Amino acid sequence: MITETIFNMDDPLWVAVIRLVINVAVLFIIIRLLYNRYSNKRGNQFAFFLMGVMIFLLCIVLKDVELQMGMALGLFAIFTIIRYRTRNMAIKDMAYLFTVIGISAINALLDYPNPVRGTILVNSITILTIFLLEITYKKAAKKKVVDEEVVKKELTPEELEKKAAKKLQKKLNKPAPLKKHMILYDNLALLNPDKLNDLITDISSRTGFRTEKIQIRKINLVAGNAELDVFYRVKKLKPEDQ
Repeated sequence: MITETIFNMDDPLWVAVIRLVINVAVLFIIIRLLYNRYSNKRGNQFAFFLMGVMIFLLCIVLKDVELQMGMALGLFAIFTIIRYRTRNMAIKDMAYLFTVIGISAINALLDYPNPVRGTILVNSITILTIFLLEITYKKAAKKKVVDEEVVKKELTPEELEKKAAKKLQKKLNKPAPLKKHMILYDNLALLNPDKLNDLITDISSRTGFRTEKIQIRKINLVAGNAELDVFYRVKKLKPEDQ
């Protein structure tokens, strides 16, 4: 009698356990066999598995609780908000995370007319969709790499050298980033806005760097000097000058 009570398959507890086993198996296929193979990001697997199991358990516990739509959406968004505020995620990782959350909620909440057939159908559609998308985009990326290699092989050595020289010239023509340095300046007469050009010329001649921007930090009229932030660019050396 006790054994029959424990192994009564009509017990909601056993139904939940069976659903959990199916959900974990589906998560294993999605995360370990698909995500890990095509993305190779092992650091996210722990979070995805834990997220899927917790969403499933939360949905199972609240399955028979009458919730308004706003509360349901709020519970669904709690985990994503917590996750997204920690670190920026790639769009593909976000898609996998949403898939894990969605399939876990479906496996926990959806009552199929035929439980076995319905569960297999929904989970198979999800897994097959991910697999086809991964294969399609992987082939497209591989084809792009092959096309680039073919184009590179078709170029003559002179064309390759010219292309490399053009790329180097473009890099050299790119302006260097502005650098800032604080100096103590003694000629207060040139701090007048009307004499900005004279101020830049004077500081450039003293420092040896072409000054592009000046900001006044502090003026000391008693000492007769001022603290200035001087912005300048360091000239890049050309290959023949190195």
